[in-house]
Amino acid sequence: MWNKTNINRREMLGMMAAATTVTAVNALVSKSAAANEMQVDGTPRQFFPKNGPDPNPLKNELEKYPKCPYCGMGRKKWHHSRHLIHYSDNLVDPTCSIHCAALSLSLNLDRSPKAIYAADFGSSSKVKPLIDAEKATYLIGSDLKGTMTHNSKMAFLSKEAAQAAEEEHGGEIADFDKTLTTVYLNMAQDTIMIRKRRARKKAMMKQSKG
Repeated sequence: MWNKTNINRREMLGMMAAATTVTAVNALVSKSAAANEMQVDGTPRQFFPKNGPDPNPLKNELEKYPKCPYCGMGRKKWHHSRHLIHYSDNLVDPTCSIHCAALSLSLNLDRSPKAIYAADFGSSSKVKPLIDAEKATYLIGSDLKGTMTHNSKMAFLSKEAAQAAEEEHGGEIADFDKTLTTVYLNMAQDTIMIRKRRARKKAMMKQSKG
């Protein structure tokens, strides 16, 4: 009888220890989830960890923000079309293009932009520098390859450089507001194009593996 009671006690102690461990793990998971929930700002961040507020987003910008959070494309590869939105609460949305920047502005209607930056396509630098997008001159609809769109949209610091590109590549000169409006008007067609392109890519990858 003593042996049976002793065994039952051991089993009970083992069950209690296991239950305590599960409770502790669940508490840690809940605490971690709550912490992550507090960091959510309404902007998708599925491709890299959530970044905190950044009062100086242009410093080491491509190292800090290598990927676009909306499409996952590398911003260094697409440096010539990249944009960056710095909101008034110092949160930063780094995108590959004005197409994805428009998505950010739509999803963050309650957040005021402190500054919006665009790459200066007219620069001769190896990596195009960022400029004030709202003071930039855009070239819409040229034969320059667009990023995330069938309808190319490139920003220039110099209006003269934009006009020179227009003479060579066609298109239409516009300011930031008109360009952003065009982005939204193109959004449906661009989304269909992107989905078809990615479906083809997935099919090709599946075929090569099979």
